[in-house]
Amino acid sequence: MAKSKNNAKKLSYISVPSQIINSISSSSLQSLLVSPKKSSRNPNKFSFIFTNSIISITMFRRSRLWFFTLFLVGILGMLKFGFNLHTPFSPYPCATTHQERDLIPNPHSKSSFGVLNAQKDEILEKRGLALTHPLISHVEPRAQRLESGGDDDEGVEKSEFWKQPDGLGYKPCLSFSRDYRRASEGILRNRRKYLMVVVSGGMNQQRNQIVDAVVIARILGASLVVPILQVNVIWGDESEFGDIFDLEHFKSVLANDVRVVSALPSTHLMTRPVEGSPPLHVTPSWIRSRYLRKFNREGVLLLRSLDSRLSKDLPSDLQKLRCKVAFNALRFAQPIQELGDRIAERIKSKGPYLALHLRMEKDVWVRTGCLPGLSPEFDEIVNDERIQRPELLTAKSNMTYHERKMAGLCPLTAVEVARLLKALGAPRNARIYWAGGQPLGGKEALLPLIQEFPHFYSKEDLALPGELQPFANKASLMAAIDYIVSEKSDVFMPSHGGNMGHAIQGHRAYAGHKKYITPNKRHMLPYFHNSSLSEEEFNSIIKELHQDSLGQPELRTFKAGRDVTKYPIPECMCKDLHALS
Repeated sequence: MAKSKNNAKKLSYISVPSQIINSISSSSLQSLLVSPKKSSRNPNKFSFIFTNSIISITMFRRSRLWFFTLFLVGILGMLKFGFNLHTPFSPYPCATTHQERDLIPNPHSKSSFGVLNAQKDEILEKRGLALTHPLISHVEPRAQRLESGGDDDEGVEKSEFWKQPDGLGYKPCLSFSRDYRRASEGILRNRRKYLMVVVSGGMNQQRNQIVDAVVIARILGASLVVPILQVNVIWGDESEFGDIFDLEHFKSVLANDVRVVSALPSTHLMTRPVEGSPPLHVTPSWIRSRYLRKFNREGVLLLRSLDSRLSKDLPSDLQKLRCKVAFNALRFAQPIQELGDRIAERIKSKGPYLALHLRMEKDVWVRTGCLPGLSPEFDEIVNDERIQRPELLTAKSNMTYHERKMAGLCPLTAVEVARLLKALGAPRNARIYWAGGQPLGGKEALLPLIQEFPHFYSKEDLALPGELQPFANKASLMAAIDYIVSEKSDVFMPSHGGNMGHAIQGHRAYAGHKKYITPNKRHMLPYFHNSSLSEEEFNSIIKELHQDSLGQPELRTFKAGRDVTKYPIPECMCKDLHALS
């Protein structure tokens, strides 16, 4: 009896999912939570089975409903995502692509180029720099743009800013004289003389020296050993000729001009070379008188420091050879060329685009004797570096910063570039490809420009994940990609003169005089500081100052000492279609 009483006071509980509790009535809930008193040793088995059946059926129906709902949501999500499978980046690429990389400071990372994500928004807000638009907007494929109507893009394409200059009918013409072609036979048969050269500097500086190395080999009647690229002390890039340029193409294009070999033959390996470093602007006759006799005797000549060593004024055939090397023979290696073409196509798929070469890196400010003007702290950084390393200063040291600035010897800042582009009629929705290194001051140095032109891209923004990885930490290869995308642009503008700007100016002229804006810094900067001018007056003045600086044909012979690879008329371009080669 005692045992029966104790058992009667005990309550039993079961655990039931909340979904089931919400789906059954209160009476049913009560019957589930409180166990009935045992009236006999033989409970009603049918009642128990029936109750459990109801629970099972309810659970099954609820589960099916949940799975069916999730299935529908999944299908809808996949359909929405499916329309964007062909898009290489999201509507706000910099907020979602390469997220891990954005968190790490990197001179080539997208966070350095004005990419907005949640963290960057927070930083900019704290500094009072928050923008209403993403710093870099989405480049959609052309098909998607057409589907959406493309009203915004139609406005871009109709802008007068994209109008190309009149090429006046000039076409490439590299017809060499009969004397040149006759001399080629003996030069190409020669197996005794081999010219070796060591070229230095960045990729574009190396290009210039390679061009002159080919011409010097021709002058001396020698075979050219593939140029050795000296490791750059600033970038530390150890790339070789074949890493940057298509070596077999180089040899093939020059097959009728200069014999190019990959290495010295075994017969010359033990030869002690004649070494030299020519002074600036030497003539062909100086080179022959200086080196030819020893060269004929020893068989190997090693030249260093070829930058601007060969005169800009050469006989016509040698000027044509310069153009042939620069515009035809020096093609980039296939992996670089293909990636550059893909990146150019991605931004081009939205319509015309502008390429800017911005020179705002720390070493540029130091070398030019100029100041970035971002803040006193950054100016002090530049001045300190210049004091510690005075050999870096390549500008005239007897001029103050202000004198250099007003003389047009300093790179344009982001504020000045933005104001110049607006005055020249660049639409706010213009797509801009930015080429160049990490600016001193990071993304904040670019904000004045990006706020005016939010569709702002770099190769890091347009490349798919992993595409740039093979070229990481190789400044020359990265510069080659910038060169390709810039050369293919509808409009190009450098913020400061330099080897890349000069090379692209000549390349675009040779390709039919594609628009190239040369900032008239010396004449325009006084108006930048004239606060009495209205915006309309300022724009009118700036347009007038640049009406002849938009890439129109210009004869090299108008001014002595001009490089034919920058001004290819008249030696390398002509109007006689029958002279094309």
